[in-house]
Amino acid sequence: DLFLRGLKMIIVPLIVTAVVSGITGMKGVEGFGRLGAKTVAFYLCSSLVAIIVGLVVVNVIRPGLVDGAPNQEIRAAFEERGAAADASEKGKVEEAGKREGKDFLGIFKAMVPENIVSAASDNGQMLGVIVFSILFAIAATQLPGDSGDSVRHFFGAANEAMITVTRWIMAVAPIGVYALILPVVHETGAGLFAQLGKYFLTVLLALGLHVFVILPLALKFIAKKSPLAHFKAMRPALLLAFSTASSSATLPITMRAIQDNAGVSKRVASFTLPLGATVNMDGTALYECVAVLFVAQVMGIELGLGSQFFIVIAALLTSVGVAGIPSASLVAILLILKNSGIPNAETAVVALLSVDRLLDMSRTAVNVFSDSCAAVIIGESEGEIYAVQES
Repeated sequence: DLFLRGLKMIIVPLIVTAVVSGITGMKGVEGFGRLGAKTVAFYLCSSLVAIIVGLVVVNVIRPGLVDGAPNQEIRAAFEERGAAADASEKGKVEEAGKREGKDFLGIFKAMVPENIVSAASDNGQMLGVIVFSILFAIAATQLPGDSGDSVRHFFGAANEAMITVTRWIMAVAPIGVYALILPVVHETGAGLFAQLGKYFLTVLLALGLHVFVILPLALKFIAKKSPLAHFKAMRPALLLAFSTASSSATLPITMRAIQDNAGVSKRVASFTLPLGATVNMDGTALYECVAVLFVAQVMGIELGLGSQFFIVIAALLTSVGVAGIPSASLVAILLILKNSGIPNAETAVVALLSVDRLLDMSRTAVNVFSDSCAAVIIGESEGEIYAVQES
């Protein structure tokens, strides 16, 4: 818990100093506009491809069916698990059930927070912190003479200090990661997990295709980089993402790994990675798609092409607003289920919580790896990938 608290402690100052120092280092907004357009385009494309992968896999395997008919055992397990759920699980679902489609318009409001200090203290409001940092940095580039240089030097030095603090926290990473994973393995029961095994493996297969096939192909043919070398470079961040199930908590380590191990420039890393940790959720979008279609199959709801297209768009949009914290996709899944007209959505979501933690850990690692691929691909297109000195 102390290890995770330490990581969360440095998220806001690291994002602010990294974004401001990165943009002020450009000394103009022309390079920033090009960088921003490339980043957004990659994140949209990668998330859309991830959703399509999930859609294809779940339609081919059809984990909610047995011999072409809805799996009655899982359906009964949904109802049983819903009745036996503890107060905390029911509380999560009840809170998620209060959300409506219009609530996700709050994503755009969150981009311009009324109180930046309040936004910085809320894990779900990182988008507002990033937007404020970008606006502040662009304004700083317009300052005359020494004033602009003073801002650039201050935030550059502050960012270096935050990187040093990150290294101190990482010194206890092996102990922290072990302590985070052990309770998860211990608490995951074998009962419903066995019944949901086919669903569990379907999600893992879809995530595996995206992280081991789609993204490496993008690295190989777009950035002309070795996927194996990149996996090795990002190993510390991927392990931490898996153990914490939080892309936000992993951000400091992702930024360190992408610069020190992959050779991406500070300018590119400081813009693409904080933004990616907030809006680029490939694994989450893929998981939402698979989970919704799985529940529909179990409930005997046949979703046509139009309905599945709605799920693709909904998964893409809701994944953007999902906070980088564990089980944050619960709200999005329940929202899509309700808007798709699928009955017993609440009890189904409660049952999925039984195996969600391990899947949450897996999809968070996919989210982080996708962010790192974006940094490398965009860094290569900007000519800002540098040789890494072997230690």
